[in-house]
Amino acid sequence: MANFYGFGLNDSILDGIDSMGFDQATPIQELTIPITLSGRDLIACAQTGTGKTAAYLLPTMHRIMAQPNRGHIHTLIISPTRELALQIDQALTGFSYYTDISSIPVYGGGSGESFDREKKALTSGTDMVIATPGRLLAHLNLGYVKFDQVQCLILDEADRMLDMGFHDDIMRIVKHLPQVRQTLMFSATMPPRIRQLASAILREPEQINIAISKPAEGIKQLAFCAYDAQKTPLLLQLLQQRELLSVIIFSSRKVNVKALERELKKLNVSIAAIHSDLEQNEREEVLRQFRSRNIKVIVATDVLSRGIDIENIGLVVNYDVPADGADYVHRVGRTARAESTGEAITFINPMDMRRFGAIEKLIGYEVEKGIMPAELGEAPPYTGNQGGKSRPHGSSDGQASSGSRPAKKKFFRKKNFKPRPPQA
Repeated sequence: MANFYGFGLNDSILDGIDSMGFDQATPIQELTIPITLSGRDLIACAQTGTGKTAAYLLPTMHRIMAQPNRGHIHTLIISPTRELALQIDQALTGFSYYTDISSIPVYGGGSGESFDREKKALTSGTDMVIATPGRLLAHLNLGYVKFDQVQCLILDEADRMLDMGFHDDIMRIVKHLPQVRQTLMFSATMPPRIRQLASAILREPEQINIAISKPAEGIKQLAFCAYDAQKTPLLLQLLQQRELLSVIIFSSRKVNVKALERELKKLNVSIAAIHSDLEQNEREEVLRQFRSRNIKVIVATDVLSRGIDIENIGLVVNYDVPADGADYVHRVGRTARAESTGEAITFINPMDMRRFGAIEKLIGYEVEKGIMPAELGEAPPYTGNQGGKSRPHGSSDGQASSGSRPAKKKFFRKKNFKPRPPQA
């Protein structure tokens, strides 16, 4: 990996990088930073946790500091969620600590005071704006936003924005920007609609693809076939088997998130939930407490599946099978960030067998199946692999019959398996 000093970045930016404890660039940073510094358009595809935020922030900051006149908005960053917009702004605050670069996050759910603060920055000018599409359009529709001198547009988690139905919003925002500009698009996947969007708003872009739709190698993946009634008791046993330092539990349904929060509180687990019923300030406080380890377990809907940079998460649990392979990669990607290791466990009910089989096909291998504890009853056989054949529970040596549990097997995997504790 390249050293950050080899890119020719401004010394004040390098001081910020040093203060944050970074030294070597990740592969996505090594490949994209020179392109961004050159001023060319870029479309980059890399899985979550690979350092995409720094990949576009650092060279864009360098280009801003090289500008002779800066009393205007130079860069617009669009992100799909409030959480990601705040995360980007926090990263920018760290990297720009020794510079005079200014920025403003623009997102919904705040107070009237925050709206006024956003309006002032959008009117008088700030170096970088990090915005969600809906909130930014609310400002644009009022007619005072000054985007006439924007030189760089960055779309982060572009595939996620299209999944959330923001295509038309993005196109409306782009119409307010100068046609001559640099445009950077970062995405975790590259479906045809992303390429269509790129062809509409980018000019002869450079293309970088790294590890598309593959979980990081440091993630130890495991799946349990379980009926819905077995999921919560199984989850409780899994958590009791581990030293809880940092755990995220994903569920596709808000009602399950709330129910799991109640059940885990009965065990005196330090837990909090994140879902759409919470106010923005409440969600931010939960994340702050989680980062500081005052809260050890978060149970959440997909609002946390992407873009939240929290280090050293030891365990991710998919209480429900994600909707598709990309969502699976993003969920399990909350653990094993950068060079760390972690564990990801998925519960598969009979209705989700085929869906999980499609995920395995996408990532290119079968995820090992765990053994249901005997006291929780018989587990459904796995039928998600090709041909609908059952996969034996437990070891992969093929000795167990479909739906059976060999005697004297260990709780989790192979006979010699020992769960790795979460990383400190």
